[in-house]
Amino acid sequence: MTVNVGAHQGGVRRCELVAALSLATDLGLGVPQEHVLRQTLIASRLAQRAGFSEAEQAAVYYASLLAWVGCIADSSEMAGWFGDDRALRVDSYDVDKAGLPLMSFMLRHVAAGASPLRRLTTIGRFLAGGFREAERSLLTHCQTAGVLAERLHLDEPVQVALGQAFERWDGKGVPGQAAGDQIDPVMRVVQIADDAEVVSRVAGVDAAIEMLRARSGTEFDPALVDCAVTHAPEVLGEAADPGDDAWGEVQRAMEAREVPLVGAELTAMLSAFADYADLKSGPWAGHSRGVAELAVATARALQLGEADCVLVERAALVHDIGVLGVSSSIWDRRTPWTAADRERVRTHPYLTERVLARPEDLAAIGSVAALHHERLDGSGYPHGVRAGAIPVTARIVAVADVLYALGETRVHRDAYPLAQRQAIVRDAARAGLLDADVVHAALGAAGHRVGRRADLPAGLTAREVDVLRHLVRGATNKDIARELEISPRTVGSHVEHIYTKIGVSTRGAAALYAMQQGLVDA
Repeated sequence: MTVNVGAHQGGVRRCELVAALSLATDLGLGVPQEHVLRQTLIASRLAQRAGFSEAEQAAVYYASLLAWVGCIADSSEMAGWFGDDRALRVDSYDVDKAGLPLMSFMLRHVAAGASPLRRLTTIGRFLAGGFREAERSLLTHCQTAGVLAERLHLDEPVQVALGQAFERWDGKGVPGQAAGDQIDPVMRVVQIADDAEVVSRVAGVDAAIEMLRARSGTEFDPALVDCAVTHAPEVLGEAADPGDDAWGEVQRAMEAREVPLVGAELTAMLSAFADYADLKSGPWAGHSRGVAELAVATARALQLGEADCVLVERAALVHDIGVLGVSSSIWDRRTPWTAADRERVRTHPYLTERVLARPEDLAAIGSVAALHHERLDGSGYPHGVRAGAIPVTARIVAVADVLYALGETRVHRDAYPLAQRQAIVRDAARAGLLDADVVHAALGAAGHRVGRRADLPAGLTAREVDVLRHLVRGATNKDIARELEISPRTVGSHVEHIYTKIGVSTRGAAALYAMQQGLVDA
């Protein structure tokens, strides 16, 4: 087995990390890549022409890049109601998202692709309570975006603006606590830029102007709409069609103000990517962090150099960011995948690589992360490369991913017992799929991992942590009650106390908290 030299690790600016995260958000939204980057160009130019201060323009920049990052938090719930959660979000740009138009839009998508009988049954349940549940999910988006902004050490004005992402000028938004001038001007600009980018890209600037005028005074701030229309060639035309350099234009707006992140600070920022990816499906909570912990322990057991150990940990943290490009209706399916499903799933390592393709130091991490489903005999995916093209850093991530996942419950199977997990990876090594030396080291590392922490955060009790672990993986109160042998009412009381103690009100925000605190594991 050969050990590769550690990749160049000079550092990555925060603006580059957040822009890369926006590419992952594009995957989750189902929109063309760089939608959020082009949206940010529109928002930045509109803020400048509207006379925003430099501090406000900086807040617009980051609020735009992160505004829709929380849409991933409820992917499983949306897929449960609507099938393909990504298709639902793409189609939502065509509708005024309030009142009867929103209700009609959702009803058209309920149980999409299902049999007529199942559609009818699901529509009945949706009308009985699902519509309100779907509206409440928007709060999950806002809380998740706010938590990630805090994790990325962004200023309070950005966090405040993100909390109002779904408010409307006419007061008919969610949570419906602000209207008109009460809505942060930063978010008012971002809201206009989001829809304007989609319409101008698809139908041209004139169509975008028509859309803005039609929604002026209802969804959007009339004064900002007037400013966008007055300066449409500069705000919409050039920004919506920046050629091949949307990334470069977005970076030039902020890179002079920031210094590269290095060392533990960069690794900590990448842990936010890990938790973000794991929101895609409830049972995955904590998966990426667990893989990273096992991978770096394996690298140290193999006595790799420090640079390689750092590279392994970072690549493991971000290895699954590409899963956002696959609908939760596939990931959460209990029945066998179709051939088309399998082909879509096989793209997710490639999508990981593309999200992390810039800048150079992030690309070095992404190139290792993207190999986690390749196998030494060439039978892996997405590229089918063989042993000579798979460095030891990537072999470690691959083994850690398999071994850790076998110990996790999935929607279609229970966790494998320890002896069976060991047998599976050893058999894979004997068959020439996984590196035998890495498997041996990983099994040793897995046998000496630290158990549950003794001191629990935020005053949580051990029972509350048990409830939290099930909750963030998508279990219902009834499921949790059955598993822990307590009543659903007691579970509900625990959930209420948990939310109060950790300061959240949604499952997605609770999941981010639990992963950050290391409270979820296989």
